[in-house]
Amino acid sequence: MVCMKRWWKEAVVYQIYPRSFKDSNGDGIGDLQGIIEKLDYLKKLGIGVVWLSPVYQSPNDDNGYDISDYRAIMKEFGTEKDFEELLQGMHQRGIKLVMDLVVNHTSDEHKWFIESRSSKDNQFRDYYIWRNGKDGNPPNNWGSFFSGSAWKYDKATDQYYFHLFSTKQPDLNWENKKVRSEVYDMMKFWFDKGIDGFRMDVINLISKVPGLPDGEKGENDLYGNGFPFTANGPRIHEFLQEMNREVLSKYDIMTVGEAPGVDPKTAELYVNSDRNELNMIFQFELMDIDSGEHGKWDIKPWKLTTFKEIMFKWYDTLKGKGWNSLFLNNHDQPRMVSRFGNDKEYRVESAKLLATFLHTWQGTPYIYQGEEIGMTNVHFNDISEYKDIESINMYKEMSALGVPKETLMKGIYAKGRDNARTPIQWNSSENAGFTDGKPWINVNPNYKEINVERALADKSSVFYYYQKLIQLRKQYEVIVYGDINMLYKDDESIFAYTRNLNNERLLVILNFFDSKVEFNLPEDIEYKATELLISNYQVEEHDLHSIRLRPYEARVYLLK
Repeated sequence: MVCMKRWWKEAVVYQIYPRSFKDSNGDGIGDLQGIIEKLDYLKKLGIGVVWLSPVYQSPNDDNGYDISDYRAIMKEFGTEKDFEELLQGMHQRGIKLVMDLVVNHTSDEHKWFIESRSSKDNQFRDYYIWRNGKDGNPPNNWGSFFSGSAWKYDKATDQYYFHLFSTKQPDLNWENKKVRSEVYDMMKFWFDKGIDGFRMDVINLISKVPGLPDGEKGENDLYGNGFPFTANGPRIHEFLQEMNREVLSKYDIMTVGEAPGVDPKTAELYVNSDRNELNMIFQFELMDIDSGEHGKWDIKPWKLTTFKEIMFKWYDTLKGKGWNSLFLNNHDQPRMVSRFGNDKEYRVESAKLLATFLHTWQGTPYIYQGEEIGMTNVHFNDISEYKDIESINMYKEMSALGVPKETLMKGIYAKGRDNARTPIQWNSSENAGFTDGKPWINVNPNYKEINVERALADKSSVFYYYQKLIQLRKQYEVIVYGDINMLYKDDESIFAYTRNLNNERLLVILNFFDSKVEFNLPEDIEYKATELLISNYQVEEHDLHSIRLRPYEARVYLLK
């Protein structure tokens, strides 16, 4: 099957987490006018799409992922007029805007839920999932993703409502056709305003297994595992095909679904172009590479062979059928240079290396704000400095079980979501130039060394390296559409591959760690001449047959 050309395959996406991007009015919270101020910066970087994390009206229990009005802009972020100015400013600069769609759940302050909880016979009752308890206990043993039970007792009607996330994020009942119709109308509202797509939050969780049976529970587990009954449920593809038919197919837009617990074969069902569902999904197999048997907070060392195996498996399964999304961090993940690189001695080199991989693999690359200057994880001293509900709940629950503070903080330093949510470091002035007020979350103390102003003044900075990678992608179709052939499959230091499209050939050589290693070109790769397209070190020799690679060295050659 020939790979169809599409604008969203050729674009580079930049994710903005608005609360932490730029504050324009001194209240310590990033806002829409702050983003407008920085549009020329984004244009200079060269990105083609912005994915904007939620800016809808919300009580902010989960930083905007708990929506109380899907058609209103959060007052802290600005007004509808600000939003329209932002959209126009992006389009004038050739940048498309993708919004966040959060429809697995709403806020408990949404008018639907306020009505729903008021009585059992209210017309909105069935917009959410309500059940009777069992002998004074919740309807089943499932745990929430944010700790505690997935059920909350509501005294007013003597029933429990279901929430996969926070107690203030009740799950919508997608079995109800009226709910689906409300969602589709809301999506049309934003498309008719002129937005260019949706990133769909945990979209593969909207269909639950009927009966909601108890989940498996280990002897040390507080709750049963409800995930197999909520992820990739029995009607998920029916719902997405209906959404495509009713809404998505009517616009030239981009869709990417966040899909935890999806393997490549399952992913094909979501993104195969013949099935009319989504363009891409975010998969988390790579994001779990350093998770132990007890999950996210149980950190284990990761191996490059596993990393390569995961990436090639996803490429190979979807090749010619669907499209991959490429990311190494986002608003829910730690900073990639701290996780997969070396944020101390080789911060700049390893940031460039990881970028080289992301932008030369097949798929659409996603840059998370601050990644383009090599921002790092943060180590706050105490849990009181953290804002993320997931980290705070985990800390409380595990502290109560006697787990030492040092152990818990070590997990948060490595994996906590606030690593990605500290403000963008614009310059070396107070609060990193993010705000004139008190920032909603503390700035990473390394902002005087790592900031946009310094990056723009240094032609060898991470920023200009990203700019060049993005430019190369526009220049060479092989980077977007070329087939991948893996080299050094079993090597624990070198990640190397070729890309091939018609008469264009690329060779990508990456040394993923801080030791010096030897790269020897496989004998079956022949060439008459080479051109070095990009590298993160000064390169003198161009004999590819044997290269002594320096720590975190990256090179990309055009083979002729």
